Amino acid sequence: MTTWSVSTAGEALIDMVRQSDGRYLPCLGGAVYNLTRALARQGTPTLYQNPFSFDRMGRQLVQGLVDDGVHLAQLQPVTQVTSLAMVGVDAQGHPDYAFYREGVADRAVSAQAMNAACAAWPELGVVCTGCLALAPEDEGKYLPWLQAQKAAGRWVVVDANLRPSVVPDLAPYRANVLRALALADLIKASDEDLQVLQVPGNGALDQAQRLLASVNAGMMALTLGAQGAVLLCKTAQGIVQVHGQEAGPVPVVDTVGAGDSFLAGLLTRLIRLAQEAACSPADMAQRLTLAQMGQLMAHALATATINVMRVGCQPPDWDEVQARLATHPIRLS
Repeated sequence: MTTWSVSTAGEALIDMVRQSDGRYLPCLGGAVYNLTRALARQGTPTLYQNPFSFDRMGRQLVQGLVDDGVHLAQLQPVTQVTSLAMVGVDAQGHPDYAFYREGVADRAVSAQAMNAACAAWPELGVVCTGCLALAPEDEGKYLPWLQAQKAAGRWVVVDANLRPSVVPDLAPYRANVLRALALADLIKASDEDLQVLQVPGNGALDQAQRLLASVNAGMMALTLGAQGAVLLCKTAQGIVQVHGQEAGPVPVVDTVGAGDSFLAGLLTRLIRLAQEAACSPADMAQRLTLAQMGQLMAHALATATINVMRVGCQPPDWDEVQARLATHPIRLS
């Protein structure tokens, strides 16, 4: 049975999370870094593309990936320093960010190097990027990589995950994110992302339907915070959707990495379905039944739920998700 692998590309940094007593707790982080760990923890073979700094924080980031079984495309450390994010968490557990991103290690990457690493990776079926990688300053790296991987037949996943505080000039930022979404086969976005992108529509679900209808992607995952998430898929009959939500209250510690964990759970379950059906993830995505869409949604939400019950981004493994679903089924509609 083919074990399809995933390649991820994007930021890896240290989240300095403010505590109630005013101190800052350093946590391994970055949206794509979190996604990468979350995939590997659930048993998905994962290749991470970006380099790490020679500094102590860079070594800690490397160790975090290695401990989770992630494969590194760039083995040699670089002279640039590790990126930092200052994270404040409100009473509801929602984070706000301020980033230090100039001259940092994870940005010392090129499309050529990423394409070469992908070409050497066996059974590569999916490539993923998003968040800070979609800043317009780096479009010459990630967009050509996505274009090349799409041309090579890989299934392209883009997580919009906008950070307006990082890119004050929103017009070019929006334009670059939309260029990336136009290359995607699967789009993940939150209701807040759709507002920042100024997608027309009456409410988040209408906006998501309009966005999906306007691009080539066949699937979109819309996250709605405490209201759960919606998976939308294009079919010959139009766009079909499955809504999922936790059936009971969840004790939220913080929401750092919730969306990254959600996406990892969705991809992990899709890849498992593809393995069972002896087809590629791209083919599986085109033949999903409503029941299978529900399986994707349930696994993704349970993955995110476990993460928000912990401090920082600490994604669960496959067995933890299955145990959660056995005792706390997701409400689907």
